[in-house]
Amino acid sequence: MIAMGRNLYFKRAERVGDLIKREVSEMLIRGIKDPRVGLVTITRVRLSDDLRLAKVFFSVMGSEEDRTRNLQGLNSAKGFIKREIGKRTHLRYVPDIVFKFDPSVEYADHLDRLIKEINREERTREEQ
Repeated sequence: MIAMGRNLYFKRAERVGDLIKREVSEMLIRGIKDPRVGLVTITRVRLSDDLRLAKVFFSVMGSEEDRTRNLQGLNSAKGFIKREIGKRTHLRYVPDIVFKFDPSVEYADHLDRLIKEINREERTREEQ
């Protein structure tokens, strides 16, 4: 019985995380006017076990400086984002938000470029 209840709890955390991801993504498109926030993609949201803390992972293409500038803009808009989530959802408690850079998209892009380069080199060798 406990395992089943625990499973339902995790499903709720997942649903709330998806809801927060959707709402924050929407706000980035239409609501946040901070010029430091550019083309940011929300990749995932992880909630703490008690649903009180949401780690919002984001990616942005560019340099370390671009990442830092976007993170500063997101942190500056954190209060607005939390208030908007409260208005737009029916959550009893809106979790605190922590923004974290997600390097996985950048890493995947790097791997893709390496594979393309290897394929180019192999074609060049085959043509010779």
